[in-house]
Amino acid sequence: MSKQTRTETDSFGPLEVPASALYGAQTQRAVDNFGLSNNVMPEAFVAAVTLIKEAAARVNAQLGLLPDDMADAIAHAAVQAREGMWPAQFPVDVFQTGSGTSTNMNVNEVLATLASRHMGSSVSPNDHVNLGQSSNDVIPTALHLSAALRINEDLLPALEHLAASIEVAMEGVTEVTKTGRTHLMDAMPITLAQELSGWAAQVRSCHARISACLPRLQKLAQGGTAVGTGINAHPNFPSAMATELSVMTGLPVAPNENFFESLSCQDTAVEASGQLKTTAVALMKIANDLRWMNSGPLAGLGEIVLPALQPGSSIMPGKVNPVIPEAVTMACAQVMGNDVTITVAGQSGNFQLNVMLPVIAHNLLESIGLLATAARRLADTCMVGFTVREDNLKTALTRNPILVTALNPIIGYMKAAEIAKKAYAENRPVLDVAQELTELSRDELETLLDPRKLTAGGIVG
Repeated sequence: MSKQTRTETDSFGPLEVPASALYGAQTQRAVDNFGLSNNVMPEAFVAAVTLIKEAAARVNAQLGLLPDDMADAIAHAAVQAREGMWPAQFPVDVFQTGSGTSTNMNVNEVLATLASRHMGSSVSPNDHVNLGQSSNDVIPTALHLSAALRINEDLLPALEHLAASIEVAMEGVTEVTKTGRTHLMDAMPITLAQELSGWAAQVRSCHARISACLPRLQKLAQGGTAVGTGINAHPNFPSAMATELSVMTGLPVAPNENFFESLSCQDTAVEASGQLKTTAVALMKIANDLRWMNSGPLAGLGEIVLPALQPGSSIMPGKVNPVIPEAVTMACAQVMGNDVTITVAGQSGNFQLNVMLPVIAHNLLESIGLLATAARRLADTCMVGFTVREDNLKTALTRNPILVTALNPIIGYMKAAEIAKKAYAENRPVLDVAQELTELSRDELETLLDPRKLTAGGIVG
């Protein structure tokens, strides 16, 4: 045996493991067998598994199934792992066995080693750390738990922050009137505050949609063990685990009413991913609007100026680009792609077990993290600090022939169309053309075609 390794044994027999590793043979076999991507399971997911192991140790001690000192040792090891003391000890690739057994055993082995050192006697990864559990209920539970925690602690606050930032920005532009656009073409006027109110409503709707799926994410598989029957688990184990995890996390988690659902499908994860995709669609819309409004500064729309954050070109001096909206659109595209993966993986439940759990967990947590960060970046670098180019907005408004729409109830659609076409063709203000082609006075037309009044809707007159 090399000095750099030691011999560990599992049910397959002996295997060489790095001497410094806290894990054992089963983890090493996973390292040897997989490594398809060199992407390990997310930190938040591993942390959720350690929460489950800590809770299980305490519950099994309460049920008289585990000595108190051993339960304390396992719990202590779980806390250490969760606090990031051993990041290199969780090397299993995302693309592994579909049940996530390799990650479950990785955590079991690391905690067993640490607990054994703490106690000075042997703690088994299977018989003690994994007592009353199966990978088939631990991994789905960790998936739900990690996603619910990250949504509650990261994503929902970030969306609230973005919505609030947009609403603060609205307060400063309530009197700013601009040309509305449909099909990217000139349309009736709106206020800038009205436009931003649409963004804020989008974000708040996304917040509400995601919040609505949390009750289902907070239903846990723990207690179903191997196939949903709860074999080898104490009858009180599921409810006691939910109580313990609720205290530990602050989430109102509960055992799922049907463990066969929890193990065999990942419909809730698919639902959550769908809401994340919807949020990505909303943020991409907002980011692209910002890019268009900022475009120019001379040859584009030039309606606003976003804060300048960095040089925009390696060859064109003075060029500044809307880098945060661009980054946000890429993050949103990634979330949309993640949703496709989760959708495909979600339908891979064969009989009593879904067998694409690790990739669902990885993509779901990545999407949550990307959206949380993207929302905060939009809030802190775009909604705060943009300036309005009111001169450009006024110039476009005064020459907008679509204002003639307000005259439809008075002169009819066809006459209004004639005025608009003439104004376009001659590049003249619609007010001047309307004065020539109607019996309405200048004062009447100025009232009827006042862009600010038209933003209130209804019939002007």
